[in-house]
Amino acid sequence: MSRVKQKFSVTIGRKIWMSLTGLFLITFLVVHLVGNLQLLKNDGGMAFNTYTKFMTSNPLIKTTSFLLYGSILLHVIVSIFLTSQNKKARGPVAYKVSDAGANSPWNSRNMGILGSIILIFVVIHLQNFWYHMKFGVTPMVSYEGVEYKDLYTMVIEAFKEWWIVAIYVVSMIALGYHLNHGFQSAFQSLGINHSKYTPAIKTIGKVYSIVMAFGFAILPIIIFVQNL
Repeated sequence: MSRVKQKFSVTIGRKIWMSLTGLFLITFLVVHLVGNLQLLKNDGGMAFNTYTKFMTSNPLIKTTSFLLYGSILLHVIVSIFLTSQNKKARGPVAYKVSDAGANSPWNSRNMGILGSIILIFVVIHLQNFWYHMKFGVTPMVSYEGVEYKDLYTMVIEAFKEWWIVAIYVVSMIALGYHLNHGFQSAFQSLGINHSKYTPAIKTIGKVYSIVMAFGFAILPIIIFVQNL
C-alpha cells in the first residue's frame, strides 16, 4: 500500500471511530436528560435519587458506563489527531477567505473550540458530582426503609449558585452547536449521506441538538429561579 493510500485509510478509520463514539454519546445524552428531568418532580428528590441508584448499581449499566468513559476519551483523542492533521494539510500559510460563512457553517469551522468548551464542562461536571458521589461524603436519605445517596440535594445546592448555572448554560449552547454539526457529520463519515436521506438527517440533527441543549440548560435555570 502506498504512503498516500495508507494515510488516507488511517484518516478514514479515525473518522469512523469519531462517528461511532459520537453516535454512542448522542444516545447516552437522551438517557441522561430523561434522568435529569426527574429533578423537576415535586417529590423531595425520591425519583431522582432512585434513578441515580439504579444507574450506579445495575451491573449492565455499570458495564456500559465504562464504555461511556472510553468513548469520551477516544472521541477527544481522535478529534485532536484529526484537527492536527487538517491544520497540517492546509500548510503553514492560512488560506485567505473573503467570506468563510458562505463556504461552511460557523459551527463546522469551530468544532475544536466547541469541543474544548464541552470537554472543560465534562471535567467540571464529573468533579462536582461523579467524584463526590464515588469518593466524597454524600448525604444519605431513606425511602420506605431503603437508603439512597442524596444526590438530589447536592444538585439543588449546586444550582443555587448563579455562576455554576451560567457555566452550564454556556456549555449547553456550545453542546447544541457541536451536536448539530456532529450529528450530520457522523452519518456522512459512515457513508449514509445519500441525497435521499440528507434532508431528513439534517432536520433530525437540528431538532435533536436544540432539544438536548434546551433541556439540559433549562434545568439549572428552573432550579435557580425556584430557590431565589
